[in-house]
Amino acid sequence: MGKKITCKIVFGCMLLLLAASSTTIISCNTKKEERKIERSFYYWRSVFHLSPFEEQQLKQLNVKLLYVKFFDVVWDIAETRPTPVAKLQNTSYKLPNDIQVIPTVFITNECMERLDPLQVGSLADKITGLVMSIDSANAFSLQIEEIQIDCDWTPTTKEKYFALLKAIKLNSHVPISATIRLHQVKFMSSTGVPPVDKGLLMCYNMGNLKKTGTKNSIIETEELKKYIGNLNAYPLQLDMALPLFNWKVLFRNNEYSGLIQNLPDDSLKASFTQKTENRYELLKDTLLKGYSLKKGDILRTEESSYATIITVAEEVNKRLKNTRPRVALYHLDSLLLSKYSSHELENIYNSMR
Repeated sequence: MGKKITCKIVFGCMLLLLAASSTTIISCNTKKEERKIERSFYYWRSVFHLSPFEEQQLKQLNVKLLYVKFFDVVWDIAETRPTPVAKLQNTSYKLPNDIQVIPTVFITNECMERLDPLQVGSLADKITGLVMSIDSANAFSLQIEEIQIDCDWTPTTKEKYFALLKAIKLNSHVPISATIRLHQVKFMSSTGVPPVDKGLLMCYNMGNLKKTGTKNSIIETEELKKYIGNLNAYPLQLDMALPLFNWKVLFRNNEYSGLIQNLPDDSLKASFTQKTENRYELLKDTLLKGYSLKKGDILRTEESSYATIITVAEEVNKRLKNTRPRVALYHLDSLLLSKYSSHELENIYNSMR
């Protein structure tokens, strides 16, 4: 009798141990998988030539992919037709063998507004042909595996723009990606979803640049949150772009008057008084770094701080469905890269894992 009881107790203990082991295995298997990130940069200059510092940064960060702007497409009012400008200039620079280039074409929304639907086919032909021509002229010798189209389309231009994307894909016989603005995610029902193979979510230029009350139009975590509530419902696979750039926004008589690039904060000390954390008022008429400024002008300093980039990436990370996204930093430039340590750049990429 005693032996039977002992056997039952031992057998019961074994069942409990097996159950505990199964629970552990299940909990391990349901743990969220770490994303596989493909690192990339945008290259947005008109001459393709990497400096030794830029090459070294690519190597150190293990970046092997560049989105290179080949040209812009704008509307020529005199000719009443779309025309390419800011074409990538010919250069003898030899692209490192391990770097892949994705040709990128920027199209203004004004161009799409003015474009006659009958011009869509010919524009697609010209875009595809010019991409191939610039590739040959710069000795990239690319095996073009993707073309990216960048346009801030609206509900009124979506039909023509989407038709253009379809035509480019038909002409090029390669996958087409499109940049996606935050408002195009939030208002998906009105702006539509482009007929492309994948999208790239631009997590910058999210505030109203021309509004005097805007704190930072480049990147703000609270502003981002207003747009990405339904991000996980967006039907396209999305990659992601984060900013590294900065600028100063000029206001004259409380009206937006333009952007000023590459103006260091310390150059403002003699001529400006600081009004708030990132606003400066001009004390007298001044010629500063080639810019003619007037007494009473306001400059709003905007930057992509490391801390804000990280928090924005973390917010998107919570909602992004893509398990193997590309993360692109905008953009590859020695002056911009020098503002961040290698450790910070590593962390920015890793924040999307």
